[in-house]
Amino acid sequence: MKKWTRSKLAVLLLTVALLTATAITAVTAYMRPGNAPNTPQASAPVASEEVSPEGPRDAKELEAFADGIFADAMKKYNTVGSNFAVVSNGKVLLSKGYGYADRENKTPVDSSTVFQIGSVTKQFTALAAMQLVDKGKIDLHHDIQEYLGGMKVPNKTGKKLTMYDLLTYTSGFDKPDILSGSEPEYVNQFFPMKESLEANMPTVVRTPGEAYTYDNFGFTLAGYAVGEVSGMSFAQYMEENIFKPLGMNSTNVRFTPELLSRMAAHYGPKGELIPLEGFKPTDRPSGGMVSNADDMVKYLMMHLNKGTYEGKEILSPTGIEHMHTYQVFPDKEFPVTTIGFEGYFKEKMNGHHVVIKGGNVTGHSSLIVILPEENTAFYMSYNNDSMMSLDVYEAFMNHYYPRKEEAPQTSYSPINEQQAKDYAGLYQNTRLGSIRTQVSYSDGKLVMETGDLGKSTLKMIHPLLFEDESGNKVAFQKNGAGQITYFYYMQLPHYVGYAQKVDMNAPFTDVPADSKYSSYIHNLHALKVMDGKTTTLFDPDGTITQGEFSELLLRAHGWDTMPYTVEPNKKQMMSGLPDYQPDSPVTRQMAAVMIQNLRQAEPGAKVTLRGETDAWAVEAITTLVSQGIMDPDTKINSDGSINFRSKQLLKRQEASALLDLAFDYYTLPILKK
Repeated sequence: MKKWTRSKLAVLLLTVALLTATAITAVTAYMRPGNAPNTPQASAPVASEEVSPEGPRDAKELEAFADGIFADAMKKYNTVGSNFAVVSNGKVLLSKGYGYADRENKTPVDSSTVFQIGSVTKQFTALAAMQLVDKGKIDLHHDIQEYLGGMKVPNKTGKKLTMYDLLTYTSGFDKPDILSGSEPEYVNQFFPMKESLEANMPTVVRTPGEAYTYDNFGFTLAGYAVGEVSGMSFAQYMEENIFKPLGMNSTNVRFTPELLSRMAAHYGPKGELIPLEGFKPTDRPSGGMVSNADDMVKYLMMHLNKGTYEGKEILSPTGIEHMHTYQVFPDKEFPVTTIGFEGYFKEKMNGHHVVIKGGNVTGHSSLIVILPEENTAFYMSYNNDSMMSLDVYEAFMNHYYPRKEEAPQTSYSPINEQQAKDYAGLYQNTRLGSIRTQVSYSDGKLVMETGDLGKSTLKMIHPLLFEDESGNKVAFQKNGAGQITYFYYMQLPHYVGYAQKVDMNAPFTDVPADSKYSSYIHNLHALKVMDGKTTTLFDPDGTITQGEFSELLLRAHGWDTMPYTVEPNKKQMMSGLPDYQPDSPVTRQMAAVMIQNLRQAEPGAKVTLRGETDAWAVEAITTLVSQGIMDPDTKINSDGSINFRSKQLLKRQEASALLDLAFDYYTLPILKK
């Protein structure tokens, strides 16, 4: 739901689900001298041993606990304003605002404060779809194209895509974030959903239902289906069938002037004021809703009351059970998604059944946590884009629902080299192509190497389930043909998700097996970065135009699946180039500058260039070479000098080597011999 840069990798796949919601009921605001309204005091936390493990029961104790937690968390994450609401056993135990909705105007957060709830919208979309399932208008397991009014979804798998797949994040789309951009100029414009979907339709490339991938497009498509089946717009359906029956008068899938007047300001990571961003399409079933605490408490009450609120059935008990019951398990130890909700923070559940949904947009974050068996839930929103909600979730669970017994000691089994062959290979994250992992074998263990996480060894608990040195589990999974094809890994604060094994078969007859360039060519082909000239011919000595190289570079960089990063990356890539001509051949020095603009390598050992190089390319070339990023035919002399052949045209095989090596630290962590 936001713009992503490489520096935000840690947040990107973690926020696959754990971010934003917004709701709060009225509690009398009070002022403390010298503090912002309802500023939490750090001295307030209550020791967990004083609390019954049965959950929050005493409103005063809960408030004291929340005050302490929010004091610490808001300071840690530089958060300007927050709200927090807890419901349990049919009562609102706490609904309180902390800090400012608008720091500049000294407006406190209270129960009327409106926030963007980001991807918390997804489980509202799931609720809408399940209402139509209740009415017999949608079958969860029919082809989704039956409900799209003639719209077609490209599908390479031979298995139909269903509403169930969309709502459980298992669609198999190749570009699940293709409609996730947001811009300030979109706020006052209207973009129809149909046009956006048709112009940006991704392709189903993995068997639907086979692998979890956080999926913004899938939920947008599900919301479009809700509108088509109901005969009204998605916005109108939500208003008539969810918001009005629940009395959620401050909730909408669109910005209205009245709601904007009560919306919390948006702040960046350093507390700086940033603008509100709108969406394209305007109605965004994956993350476009706004709400406030008073409304969200009603929604939580409905969930805890098995689909009923104040005598009105919003969803059948069976439908609610589907939303609260885990559907996707990479291993029996890992509950990942329900219909609409998620729960991949298993270690923070403390052995309890918990479903969560979070969301974030630029400058706002939210979280819903529901413990169906404990008849308890909470909601929070705050006005920056951070992982503060995870700290609050963990503290709440440890305080009120601590683990009842210690986890049993893990025992391991050796894995031999023959068994390891089924696991070994290169894997690529199914959401973000820049995260690539090599799995190999050494001394009775698997070795896992990922660019930003480095190396770790995996001990086998049982076939398909392993554990690294830090206790993080890795669950491998077979495809429908019985081959190990995926692994699921969750290490905070880096990422949550599936990775898919890459087919490394080499198809090119003009690339000899003993070629110095063969591994680079095959790596880039397997990762769909660089194709051959034909199906079987690569043309190693052929040249590349500047435009062709720029496209290869963007794919090798790995962020092309996040469409809203493409233009900023293009701009950065071209920085310092004196004369970019997309139809002209690219020289070696121009390629080096373009790579360094995105790679941002740090200078290593001193390198002296020999031969002809233009001044604008010297720094980029010497920096890349100092890090070993050079093709096999380029050698550093004993005196530290090198002839990069800067003004020669770049050959296709040379491009493959430079791109593979340039992003090896980050996108291609392939073990070299």
